[in-house]
Amino acid sequence: MLVGVIHKSQSEEQVKEYLDELAFLAETAGARTLKRIVQRLQSTDPRTYIGSGKLSEIKEYVNHKEADLVIFDDDLNGTQINNLEKELKVKILDRSNLILDIFANRARTAQAKAQVELAQLQYLLPRLKGLWSHLERQRGGIGMRGPGEKEIETDRRIVKHQIALLKKELEKIDRQNRTQRQARGELIRVALVGYTNVGKSTLMNVLSKSEVFAENKLFATLDTTTRKVVMGRMPFLISDTVGFIRKLPHHLVESFKSTLDEVREADILLHVVDISHAQFEEQIKVVNETLMDLGTHEKRTLIVFNKMDLYEEKNFDELLPEDVKEELLHQLKQSWLKQTDGNAVFISATKREHLDELRTKLYDLVKEMYLKRYPYKAAFF
Repeated sequence: MLVGVIHKSQSEEQVKEYLDELAFLAETAGARTLKRIVQRLQSTDPRTYIGSGKLSEIKEYVNHKEADLVIFDDDLNGTQINNLEKELKVKILDRSNLILDIFANRARTAQAKAQVELAQLQYLLPRLKGLWSHLERQRGGIGMRGPGEKEIETDRRIVKHQIALLKKELEKIDRQNRTQRQARGELIRVALVGYTNVGKSTLMNVLSKSEVFAENKLFATLDTTTRKVVMGRMPFLISDTVGFIRKLPHHLVESFKSTLDEVREADILLHVVDISHAQFEEQIKVVNETLMDLGTHEKRTLIVFNKMDLYEEKNFDELLPEDVKEELLHQLKQSWLKQTDGNAVFISATKREHLDELRTKLYDLVKEMYLKRYPYKAAFF
């Protein structure tokens, strides 16, 4: 079961979209969604997050349909998770925990595994006390520091020690990565950024003629992949990076900082957008906010509106006259070209449509960067 809450500043339509994404996350993790529950709340319940009436409704459905997992779209604290699990007798996850689970399943390299474990421990640390159910039996002020409380302190020390070890391990990997990046010499660097599942890996394969793992699931790529590309006589490096998402757990961003260094050190960003997605404008906003957090929002950026073939399928009826369709597409493109000062292209990576335009714009950007940085190479290009 998926559970969403409509807060004061949100509309019902927004929360429906958020639950669509949560359902996709659940599917990526291997779960099948049976039902969605939504409640409008002025303020959340500190004990169970949702109201008692809605909790009874969930309990009745869980018992009747034998659902074995309830996922909340917002973050819960340890006490709320513990109370909900006692009441519903099933596993409770929140959005952050679900994303961390997907990342743990997708991690392949030592770096990605260490980053995910660090994020999981940082998620767990503030929730330790609430998750200790046996403390509920200890009442009153005097004598509260019983064996259970000591066990929590022991666990807390173990978790903090493990966090410190993982940070040291990641610092070591980060130093090795910096050395590798320095060894790449004077080549201009291009990084693919964007919301998760917008087609970055597919585009990477097309541009670099390589075989980077691409799948129609969220977070198919965790580890940064870098390839050398030559256009004409001009070589440059292109990197595929982890996708961003709404409400990406803060600890995950923190622990993946070394992976995202590829974005920080890039000279040019290709911001890939799934234009066929109903909320693509909100996704652009989420990516721009994340880039701002990373301090990379002022880099030269080309917006690549991908999946134009799907956009046309979803928005144009088969009976629509071709000239009307062309006019609507022209208006869409002109609108975004105006908003991006001409730094936009419209393609389909899977159908290999309009890739020449992308290559031309990318070539011009890379050449401009080379000539600015290494003017003595002008004759070479």
